[in-house]
Amino acid sequence: MDQETAVPELPSRKLVVGQERAAARAMLKGAGFSDQDLARPLIGIANTWIETMPCNLGLRALAEHVKRGIRAAGGTPMEFNTIAISDGVAMGTEGMKASLISREVIADSIELVCRGHLLDGVVALVGCDKTIPGAAMALARLDLPGCLLYGGAIQPGRFRGRDVTIIDVFEAIGSAEAGRISDRELHELEDVACPGAGACGGQFTANTMAMAIELLGVAPLQSGGVPALDPGKPEVAAQVGRAVVEMVLSGRRPSSYLTRAAFENAIAGVMASGGSTNAVLHLLAIAHEAGVELEIDDFDTVSRRTPWIADLRPGGRYNAVDLTRAGGVALVARRLLERRLLDGAAGTCTGATLEDAAMRAASDWPEAAGQDVVRTMDSPLSPTGGTVILHGPLAPEGGVVKVAGHQWRLHTGPARVFDSEEAAMEAVTARRITAGDVVVVRYEGPRGGPGMREMLGVTGALVGQGLGDTVALLTDGRFSGATHGLMVGHVAPEAAVGGPIALLQDGDPVTIDVEGRSMSAEVDPVEWERRQLAWRPRLPLSGSGVFVRYAHSVGSAAQGAILGVGQGAATG
Repeated sequence: MDQETAVPELPSRKLVVGQERAAARAMLKGAGFSDQDLARPLIGIANTWIETMPCNLGLRALAEHVKRGIRAAGGTPMEFNTIAISDGVAMGTEGMKASLISREVIADSIELVCRGHLLDGVVALVGCDKTIPGAAMALARLDLPGCLLYGGAIQPGRFRGRDVTIIDVFEAIGSAEAGRISDRELHELEDVACPGAGACGGQFTANTMAMAIELLGVAPLQSGGVPALDPGKPEVAAQVGRAVVEMVLSGRRPSSYLTRAAFENAIAGVMASGGSTNAVLHLLAIAHEAGVELEIDDFDTVSRRTPWIADLRPGGRYNAVDLTRAGGVALVARRLLERRLLDGAAGTCTGATLEDAAMRAASDWPEAAGQDVVRTMDSPLSPTGGTVILHGPLAPEGGVVKVAGHQWRLHTGPARVFDSEEAAMEAVTARRITAGDVVVVRYEGPRGGPGMREMLGVTGALVGQGLGDTVALLTDGRFSGATHGLMVGHVAPEAAVGGPIALLQDGDPVTIDVEGRSMSAEVDPVEWERRQLAWRPRLPLSGSGVFVRYAHSVGSAAQGAILGVGQGAATG
């Protein structure tokens, strides 16, 4: 195809067409592209491959199959990299502060490459937690034809005759510290828990967000459900490559399907699957980029009307690969469509409506005979969803609690207050936390951390010590999707900006009332006012690094921890 006649309306034509673009063409030819390549639509492949974790390890090879599909459909693939942080590896260390911050870097870097090279479309290959929302934020921001492809879940490990995932290791750490298992057993478990490439195998944050983006419409339905090492994954990747070229040529942009209805569909999937509380942060952030009005209380509204039907870990019994065998995300969608709990008319990146896509998938992904991973609508695990939003005196802007997998709805106990995750973990490890306590971990919010660390080390250790059903926890930080129990995260306003959580002291009676959607502390009003007057903000971070810039510009968790969106600066 001659350069002068090649789809002139595409952005890349301004990059490669015309006499004045000879230098650009020369550079691209130096990278291996021919005149014929440059005459075709230029499709970016934003790859989050990294060697620091299994979650994204298979994406380098998967990219070659996406390229195959793009070329077969008449496009030219151009692969580029962005970053990824392993939550599982960094958990419990200072490195965990980088995780949520990486979401913004991923979004920014994809935007910059696509804008800087005038790409016509993009496929983002994603795996571990923040790569999924980061890439979706970029796609919404760019409004560029394209989609996400989730690399897929890891296969479960086998330990003494049962399936295990990384959450078993975190909880086994607490069991070993409590003397309930030996160090040898712990080492044996760590050797087998992660048997190869793929993201953590329960309905933790990665698989929760993989489901959410399919129901949101930014990933083809069922594309992410094929496990990372499944023999069918390469063909899925090739199909996505072909589909993205069609999206480019048809001019189908995210703004045409990223609607309010689409976001409510995504939230319904999270609630129906007992998914990660982190989905609240991420869907709020993606909606912001898409210009769609979405608030934290919308999650509670959808949760109240959506039953929990997918029996997935950590609240349930099964792993992500079991959901795939049962019928996949499309089966969950069909169940919800039965009761009109999804908007089936919502569009998707492929051009099909969500309902059409779910029904078409039934032929290739039929419901497995006798499966009990996805319940019927008449026999749900719970009549309402897996996540609840709390408010009240301790969380005026909101807090998030996962209720899937336990019936613990009301607790009052003495506060055990810690100003960092390390301090809380030290107390747990030293067995200073007792049944009935309410562990409070503060100054770990988006700004105070900075970076809003996950607390899986603490919560896993509590479960491993046998305290998971008797000790509650609240924090302005986050929880892993693998966390379960009465654990309230995202408490806002956070302590670093003077939120009420900053005023709690050891021994204060704290009540968490899930049914009442409230958190409160029984403290004399005069004493509370005295504490307010005495509170002083901590000295802000100094320097020029990314943590400092993030701390000074990130907003409230109740708004998605978005950069540049207001959260009053602490003064005093």
